[in-house]
Amino acid sequence: MVNVSLFCQLLCFFGKDVTHMCAIAGIIGTKADMNTTAAMLTTMHRRGPDGSGIWTENDVALLHCRLSIIDPLGGQQPMVLTWAGETYILVYNGELYNTEELRRELQEKGHTFLGHSDTEVLLHTYAEFGEGCVKKLNGIFAFAVWEQGRRRLFMARDRIGVKPLFYKLHNGGLLFASEIKTILTYPDVKARLDETGAAQIILLGPGRLPGSGVFQDIQEMEPGCCGFFEDGVLTLRCYWKLKDREHRDSFEETVECVRYLVQDAILRQMVSDVPIGTLLSGGLDSSIITAVCAREMEKRGERLKTFSVDYQNNDRYFQANKFQPNSDNAYIKIMMDALDTDHRWTVLSPEDLDRALEDATIARDLPGMADVDFSLLAFCGEIRQDVKVALSGECADEIFGGYPWYRDPEVRAREGFPWAQNTAQRCAILSPAVRIDGEAFVMDAYNKTCRESDILPGTGAIDRRMKEMVNLNFNWFMQTLLDRKDRMSMYASLEVRVPFCDYRIAEYLYSVPWEFKDYQGKEKGLLRQAVAGLLPKEILERKKSPYPKTFDPRYGQLMQKRLEILLEDNTAPIWHLLSREAVKNMLTAQTQWPWYGQLMRTPQTMAYLCQIDFWLRHNNVEFCF
Repeated sequence: MVNVSLFCQLLCFFGKDVTHMCAIAGIIGTKADMNTTAAMLTTMHRRGPDGSGIWTENDVALLHCRLSIIDPLGGQQPMVLTWAGETYILVYNGELYNTEELRRELQEKGHTFLGHSDTEVLLHTYAEFGEGCVKKLNGIFAFAVWEQGRRRLFMARDRIGVKPLFYKLHNGGLLFASEIKTILTYPDVKARLDETGAAQIILLGPGRLPGSGVFQDIQEMEPGCCGFFEDGVLTLRCYWKLKDREHRDSFEETVECVRYLVQDAILRQMVSDVPIGTLLSGGLDSSIITAVCAREMEKRGERLKTFSVDYQNNDRYFQANKFQPNSDNAYIKIMMDALDTDHRWTVLSPEDLDRALEDATIARDLPGMADVDFSLLAFCGEIRQDVKVALSGECADEIFGGYPWYRDPEVRAREGFPWAQNTAQRCAILSPAVRIDGEAFVMDAYNKTCRESDILPGTGAIDRRMKEMVNLNFNWFMQTLLDRKDRMSMYASLEVRVPFCDYRIAEYLYSVPWEFKDYQGKEKGLLRQAVAGLLPKEILERKKSPYPKTFDPRYGQLMQKRLEILLEDNTAPIWHLLSREAVKNMLTAQTQWPWYGQLMRTPQTMAYLCQIDFWLRHNNVEFCF
């Protein structure tokens, strides 16, 4: 047995977690009447259908809606604590994975607890350690604490950015919320779009600039950031980012550490007082999670529920390609049989996807990943009939280097975002009203991320580029997927956990050399080696295949019909952003690259444009250019 390195041991600690997947919001230093707070709470109901609470005082209001997973009575919010002469009021969305360690440390310092919720532990942790509490938290979170005596607000977001937190400085005060729609409900806040916002939607979408809420003057707190709002001033700081360090572990030690980290992250996220399940695609990442969960459930004498999505007629129309070499069904069956899971299929028709377009746009508050969003929203709605909590395999590819653009030397060497190699095509459809240098706008954003990547001096060319690629994916593509996961699942009142987003995995893997990650020349070769023996051989050796999409031509026809109607509408707001003639030409042209990622081809591009127009109408967006 290889000993786990000291660094790995220091990264790892175990504890029981309790969770509160919810929505939070707040009004600080500006009008906070009953009608306003009621309207804001209404927008939060889908994220937290099991209860709500409000704490108010003059020009301060803290709002919370809750999806109860553990300790339904003990974790009610907003939660109030008086400690050492100060009164603290907390609203919190997230889960802590080291709750019991923190509780024991706090008890030694004289704290006592009324329940076993992580909410209570988080509040006491802040009361004891102040803003330094964020360094002690192992979990995913967005939270705010009002210090009543000092009249200041502290806000923080988790290291990876799994839970959202948007804000707006308004009339000398501050508005914050889990979702943009809640901020837009506040009186006198308009959904306004300037040229930078328009450029994001067309040139970067469905991605967006880090820290941007796209709408004018609405921002998102970036992952790994925290700060205070006091006397009308918001001061934010970064408390965590990916840092390069010398990797001293041998390959065998690295494999051992990765195995421990991955399994520990999965086991931590299984804690729940309600039934849990896993999303199973038959790919490497979801199969690892499913295997660990199924074996743990078996020890408890229980059978794991697993869930998969498929599409009508995909057996007839599936087309293998570079990005999607095979369909999932045969591999899902292998995992079902190997682990004897209690499996549920969701089969979606093109019409199901078509019907979900508007709801998915409302859920995300922004145009999204077309039917990649629509299908997940419908899928989550079906899963919610059986469980409240599910585990999913997002974000392993970003951390372990699994995407094609990590491994294709031509794409890897090319400047620009590797998942959107179509900036010229996007620039060509811009309306003359959007007076922006599109190529420069995109490249400035790309170069900024590369420039800010933390890389040790003397790092070789390949490892330097791979660290840039990790940061590009971490700060851009992964955030788009996390937005999708959070908004679609929470719109269905389902909590979806992402074990590969455990920050300890990201910290450790960032410094691991590419030669290790690409073991035996295989995508995610290191991860495959770390879980050897856990999975059937067919799964362990399966080539990466992304989240499944429909290949049914009926879906393309439905999207084409929507877009044709739009093209005939002279008054459609989208034509303030785009040239109608250029869009017509684009849809008949042959393109080498998807619009975004691996799946957004012509049908999905049409859907994305329809989403943009619906989004503009639904929010009554005002143009500021």
